[in-house]
Amino acid sequence: MMTAQKRFIPYARVSTEKQGRSGLGLEAQLRDIEGLASSRGWLVVHEPFVDVESGAKDEREGLRDALALCRDTGATLIVAKLDRLSRDVAFGATLLKDAEREGVRIVSADMPEADTLMLHIRLAVAEEERRMISRRTKSALQSAKARGVKLGGRREGAHNFSDDDRAKATEARAATLTRKARRGAYVYRPIIEELRAAGIRSNTALAQALNERGITSPRGGKWQATSVRRLLDMLTLDGPSRHAAAI
Repeated sequence: MMTAQKRFIPYARVSTEKQGRSGLGLEAQLRDIEGLASSRGWLVVHEPFVDVESGAKDEREGLRDALALCRDTGATLIVAKLDRLSRDVAFGATLLKDAEREGVRIVSADMPEADTLMLHIRLAVAEEERRMISRRTKSALQSAKARGVKLGGRREGAHNFSDDDRAKATEARAATLTRKARRGAYVYRPIIEELRAAGIRSNTALAQALNERGITSPRGGKWQATSVRRLLDMLTLDGPSRHAAAI
């Protein structure tokens, strides 16, 4: 009997828009995550979830969606370092506790064998580092203000958004909606894999099997061969197609 390959979902966080656009810090995080997964023979089941937020902020869409997908698929969430999850002990401890209760395992690539106690210790260290950064930043701002540097407000040369900028923003919002639809599709991956392993492979047969099991489509209706085809494209189980290319 073949052993099921361990599945994982990557999560990364950068603190500023500049880092998000340039990939500064992000590439290193993903490289560390992929290095651990490759060395363990783990299978990635979703593109990386990424937040551009401070580690002190609790409400992060990417992290929330990543944990939900781990819960629904049984995959493990992997971060490069624990401070990518949070630099706040209270929030981090609650997150770890909730994840454990929901059966979600969280692994940090820099200490993959760490137990719960070690993870909590690392969270405390991360919170203290955040406090030190905050103190240094406030001190630098106070020094700048004392030197007469004007802080805040609209500076000369600030960017005015063009029609092209707005068009790109619209495209970005559409891409976000598409990614959310794709994330939702991964809820069905385990049952699809199970059915195909049992020899049920055609779109029509898969649709019939899903309907017989009382599993509704993403829109809450019956499955058809075409809706199964779209699902498979989102899951990229049959390789890229025109649907997957759009994602």
